[in-house]
Amino acid sequence: MLMKMPSLRKPDAESIHQFRQAQAKLDFSYSAVGATANVPPAGYVVDHTRIQLGNGIGIFEAAKSALRRWEHFHLGWVAASPTETPIEAGEVVAVLGHVFGLWWLNACRIVYVVDEVGPITRFGFAYGTLPGHAESGEERFLIEWDRAGDCMWYDILAFSRPNYVVTKLTYPLVRCFQKKFARDSAAAMLKAIGSDSQP
Repeated sequence: MLMKMPSLRKPDAESIHQFRQAQAKLDFSYSAVGATANVPPAGYVVDHTRIQLGNGIGIFEAAKSALRRWEHFHLGWVAASPTETPIEAGEVVAVLGHVFGLWWLNACRIVYVVDEVGPITRFGFAYGTLPGHAESGEERFLIEWDRAGDCMWYDILAFSRPNYVVTKLTYPLVRCFQKKFARDSAAAMLKAIGSDSQP
């Protein structure tokens, strides 16, 4: 089986490394690769979360650095591994979840990176699921700064559907945790940039 089954014990660094190495040889588990840059495909559940971060170049640079360090995954129950994974197309990252006493590894590959300077300055990336992921789809994490209005946003756009029988059978619960992830990621980004605002 390609999916890493949940475990009562937290995977060690070597287990995570081997999982990532194996997944890196595989193709994406969905066909609409890159669709978060345009319009998400039909047949998937779409989630969109957008929060205001603040203003100014300092906040933009802090948010950009936080994304590069995967701080938007410092959630207590979810973590990206390794956090040194470069934000570059083709890089594979393991997403480690801890829910109901079980540890679960999922695998994603970075599809594209956004790094645009202009009236609307953007930085971010999207990653897509590999076969060793409970879900199938893509998620984009973006910092967007409207320089004219000096308004900045953290924007998460995702489309997904279950990839395995177990996620189909527990889908209402899976949806709860997907929504929790978006809320917690927004809160983690605010914390990373030192904001007192609430998502």
